[in-house]
Amino acid sequence: MTMEHLKDRFCALSGWRRRLTLMGLGAVAALALPPTLVLPALFLAFPPVVWSLEAATTRRAAFGSGFWWFTGWFAVGLYWISIALLTDAAKFGWMIPFAVFGLSSVLATFFGLATLGVHLCRLKRVARIPALAVAFTLAEWARSWVMTGLPWNPMGSVWDISLGVLQFGAFGGIWGLSLLTYLMALAPALLAGPGYRRAVAAVTLGLPALLWAGGTARLALNPQELVPGIQLRIVQAAVAQANKWKDDQREANLREHVALTRGPGFEKVTTVIWPETAVSFFLDLDRLHRQMAAAAAPSGGLLLTGAPRITPKGVEPFQIWNSLMAVTPEAGIAAIYDKVHLVPFGEYVPLRGILPIAKITHGGTDFSAGPGPVSLDLPGLPAAAPLICYEAIFPNTVVARHQPRPGWILNVTNDGWFGISSGPHQHLAASRMRSIEEGLPQARAANTGISAVIDPAGRLVGSLPLGEKGILDAPLPQALAPTLYSRLGDIIPGILLVLTALAGFLLRRLN
Repeated sequence: MTMEHLKDRFCALSGWRRRLTLMGLGAVAALALPPTLVLPALFLAFPPVVWSLEAATTRRAAFGSGFWWFTGWFAVGLYWISIALLTDAAKFGWMIPFAVFGLSSVLATFFGLATLGVHLCRLKRVARIPALAVAFTLAEWARSWVMTGLPWNPMGSVWDISLGVLQFGAFGGIWGLSLLTYLMALAPALLAGPGYRRAVAAVTLGLPALLWAGGTARLALNPQELVPGIQLRIVQAAVAQANKWKDDQREANLREHVALTRGPGFEKVTTVIWPETAVSFFLDLDRLHRQMAAAAAPSGGLLLTGAPRITPKGVEPFQIWNSLMAVTPEAGIAAIYDKVHLVPFGEYVPLRGILPIAKITHGGTDFSAGPGPVSLDLPGLPAAAPLICYEAIFPNTVVARHQPRPGWILNVTNDGWFGISSGPHQHLAASRMRSIEEGLPQARAANTGISAVIDPAGRLVGSLPLGEKGILDAPLPQALAPTLYSRLGDIIPGILLVLTALAGFLLRRLN
């Protein structure tokens, strides 16, 4: 069946049939995301968005062209949210349809507005492709900060299948890679008509080949080098989320982390890393449990662990933080980082005075946010850029620009909320892109996986599989020189957006 026939059959649909088809196509396209990475699904599913917009005679239909497709995309890409809510099904299970489909609809609204905006420009067939690519990328960028933002699964993350193509992130970041991906995936819509076959082949096949060749050359020019004298041990205890905060399990969980840490080879380790809230005690105020944890700190080294932190008794206002602490062998605390970007409904409830909803994480008090990105000084280690949990999904917010550049990214997370699902794989893909963008290695400790050490070009030095208990011993890779993206941030993708929009303007007279 030719593309002309496919277009005719699609355009023959109307009403709920067209909306449902668009939603189904977006759901199929989500197979291109980690961990399945079925990239052809993306290129097959996108052309009908262009045809739907072309056939739209009303603003409502134009809005729906993007809205329904991306509702399907997000519903499949974010289904793992339901697993987090099933951790306490009696209390939060009712929220699943609202969390998955409601959130998907909210995120899809950005893309409905994008197709509506292109419709209002009244562009012809060819010019519509770069215009949509620009509009969709701007929608990606907007959803990364509006209402605190959720840039989970940007379109460029489908290239987790190719480390060579991912290297473009060092130049244009994830937004630049998303822009090019939209161009590649939208271009085949032009095959449903005369001409432009060579142009479509150049964009859809030639552009990724060019990115891969350039990225492969970058990898060859930047062989992996190691920081001398540092041996990391990442501990993945695979504690069930339901057991993390039970009073009769908390101390046993701490002892389990210590026992795993002090396993064979501990004498060679210089730094130990535990996941987010691996310790469920307030270590800064609880000397007994801090001493227990300190047994996992190597001689002359540090234990880096996630743990909650609260204001001392009698101090007002009462606050609680999701923190990362550096514990010395003598049970001192050498450094503390408080999480900055908190998860709505997970760590705090927006509009708490209006919404009758409890936060999903343990305890009734909302977490407070830390002061911002920092470069954390750690004795015996290069300065670190600390990230807790989903802070790793936000581009251009990893490094404190007003402080000296760190030598690595330290990411602790508790992906036990996601269960055995696509969530941890997608989270790891986001973390890997942050290393590529910044040119910094990363040590990532996850409660149930996927823990990993990543070099500054995104290569995995070592990893622990999802759901497995164990330890990962690995050296710390050396940082690369600052990348163009780390120096200029979103200026480069901004320039690419302007150039693509200009191309659309110049092509506006072509059919």
